[in-house]
Amino acid sequence: MSEADLSKPRRRRWVILIGKITAAVVALLLLAGVGGFYWLFIRPLPVTQGEIQLSGLTAQVQVIRDQHGIPHIFAQNRADALQALGFLHASERLFQMELNRRAGQGRLAEVLGKDRLGIDKFTRTLGVYALAQQSFERYSPEAQALFQAYAAGVNAWLQANQNRLPAEFLLLGIKPEPWQPADSVVWGKLMALQLSKNMALEKLRARLQGRVDPKVMPILFPGLNLDDPVTTQPRALQKAEQDVYEQLGTITGLAHGASNEWAISGALTSSGKPILANDPHLSLEAPILWYLARIVLPDDELKGASIPGLPGLLLGQNNAIAWGMTTTGSDVQDLFVETLAPNDTSSYQTPQGNTAFTTRTETIAVKGSAPVTFTVRSTRHGPVLSDIDPALAQLAGEGKVVALSFTALRDDDRTGEAIVAINAAQNWDEFNTALSLYQAPPQNLIYADRVGNIGFVAAGMVPVRKHGSGEGLVPADGAAGADDWVGFVPPNEWPRRFNPSAGYIFNANNAVTGPGFMYWYGADYEETFRARRLQELFDQGGRHDLDRSAAMQADHLSLAARELVPFLLKIQPQDDRQRQALALLAQWDFVMDQNRPEPLIFEAWLYQLNKVLFPGKLGEDLAEKSPLKATQVTIILDNSQTTFCPQQDIICGAEMRQALVDALSLGEKLQGHDMAQWRWGQEHRATLTHKVYSHVPVLKNLTDLSVPSSGGFYTLDRGGSFAMEPPDIFARNHGGGYRAIYDLADPAASRFMITTGQSGHIFSPYYGNLVDAWNKVQSINLTGQVNEILQQNGRKLTLSP
Repeated sequence: MSEADLSKPRRRRWVILIGKITAAVVALLLLAGVGGFYWLFIRPLPVTQGEIQLSGLTAQVQVIRDQHGIPHIFAQNRADALQALGFLHASERLFQMELNRRAGQGRLAEVLGKDRLGIDKFTRTLGVYALAQQSFERYSPEAQALFQAYAAGVNAWLQANQNRLPAEFLLLGIKPEPWQPADSVVWGKLMALQLSKNMALEKLRARLQGRVDPKVMPILFPGLNLDDPVTTQPRALQKAEQDVYEQLGTITGLAHGASNEWAISGALTSSGKPILANDPHLSLEAPILWYLARIVLPDDELKGASIPGLPGLLLGQNNAIAWGMTTTGSDVQDLFVETLAPNDTSSYQTPQGNTAFTTRTETIAVKGSAPVTFTVRSTRHGPVLSDIDPALAQLAGEGKVVALSFTALRDDDRTGEAIVAINAAQNWDEFNTALSLYQAPPQNLIYADRVGNIGFVAAGMVPVRKHGSGEGLVPADGAAGADDWVGFVPPNEWPRRFNPSAGYIFNANNAVTGPGFMYWYGADYEETFRARRLQELFDQGGRHDLDRSAAMQADHLSLAARELVPFLLKIQPQDDRQRQALALLAQWDFVMDQNRPEPLIFEAWLYQLNKVLFPGKLGEDLAEKSPLKATQVTIILDNSQTTFCPQQDIICGAEMRQALVDALSLGEKLQGHDMAQWRWGQEHRATLTHKVYSHVPVLKNLTDLSVPSSGGFYTLDRGGSFAMEPPDIFARNHGGGYRAIYDLADPAASRFMITTGQSGHIFSPYYGNLVDAWNKVQSINLTGQVNEILQQNGRKLTLSP
């Protein structure tokens, strides 16, 4: 036998051995992969059955998760219930809570790097976390005890699960610190920042002044139309740049607040008792901001929407009352241009003479970079923002700085206490007593009770200035003092209605007061299309029931389209493509249906017309007002005396034609040549993406819950984008992340829905289980005794002292 023949068995043995080693390595890698997957994503999932001991409880608490993953908390007292809620929030949404408190603390750059340094400088300059700590000390002992009980629940979960943290913590290399009551309180400060836009609009007006024809300014800032709905004057039924604000909103899920709410008297309902509906519109993301919960106590029951990080329910219903909220849009921020003292940059001028800045030093840790230390200056009006905002520094000019006065920047803010007090209120008087503690952000509180009453309060601290209405619209001269604040609207004089003769109250971020109201509340309310649509639906008369309110929340008819399409149809088409588009629009019912091409044609035209009219003519896109500015566009096209466009065959005819050409080219680029096959929902996708995993390959696709959806920026079922940037120009990243319809005749029949699911754990069965029902504007109930819930695939967790 030759040497070559002898070598064959040896080679065969080596091949077999290498194959076995390779198989073993692959098996080990797979095992390690499976083990790693389990360790990262499965092990941190919350325990939903069995018994867990929590130090600090006074009695046993039963947590029954229903088939949707929503907890029903059966407790003997409120403190135990809130401790359990804190435990549950931490178990499902800890990373969301961590990001929010770090945003409030000014500590995002510490874990996310220098890209978030601007947010940290902003919140540190405002000093919101220190203010939250000081405000908590002003709470009553009873309220402090409830916030401490909630924090104890969060910390009980943290203590027991330091080695089972969600994967986001491992990926970022951080461990959460113990939860403090101020971590809950600061969320209200962040909410106030995001839901108050006066500062941005003052900056916009300041940029436009001197550059824009004065005749154009009333078009750009039209103010209150006397025919528009006013919430405190309900009409009887008729017969037939991305700045730090934007970044902060992205982190917290609070960007651009807008909402719908209404309360209907029993005189107009089938049951003879009130119905209250509410759907707040904030950022859409996965997981959504909201967390549904039901709390059953010996003497009460609460159910509705909580926010991870906050004790109690922000929106909801107890055995006696229901309440909802929309953003008021009150003028609660003023910019003051302060003049430096001559030859002394450490002081600024006041009516009483020169005064030294108050200063403090802040140091921000930055991941991957050296710490950043800077000095914060404050004036009698508030913190100096031009030190961190180049645009404000340019606006101020040489020898001046810009400071911010803001109602949320107070150390006596007891808004958090007001919320837990509302949870316990049993009637209108107790509801108003709770609201008397409320400061920021101003919110429109809608109310109904089982006795049969309905009511409304525009709650929150609103400044009273030295002179009459119209102030606070542009940066003021701080040295002169003529625009200084001299007090605040007393709570007993807030805009308020109780049992109006019309039989209903509604708000869709429209004006809460008419021109004759005794105090100035502002001029920059939301565009009124949603409010006017609500008025139309109420004007139809007839009896209301839960299904009718559900249909109103699901309404996709756009009044903006109904008002603007007739102008578009005046255009003489220049080619077959334009003829086809105009023919489709001529037959359209103005419903923003995801399965139709017309909404895409219209929205693309309005988008392109905005670009032609505003950046093209003003050098400003007016993004602070609205991304589409249908109100301003309507005024321009409807006003034959306007100087905005030169007179042509039709007003702005050339501009409208160019916008149509650009819109159809954009539609073809997005969805091809066959216009009849265009689909609105393909572009108008609800963007339900994860803050971290949307940036991680593979996990990006696994965690993306985005879906095509109907509706638009001006429909009651709100949906749109404030950025409108390619490639997702028409994405729906803003809308009703929580919907509720409260039945005051039968609370068990009340309806609820959130956008995604209860859990922030991406491999939990409750991460995205509600997306389809939410997108179809469906609902679920929160009711049942322990055994009833368990019989419907529920799970029982006992928390014991």
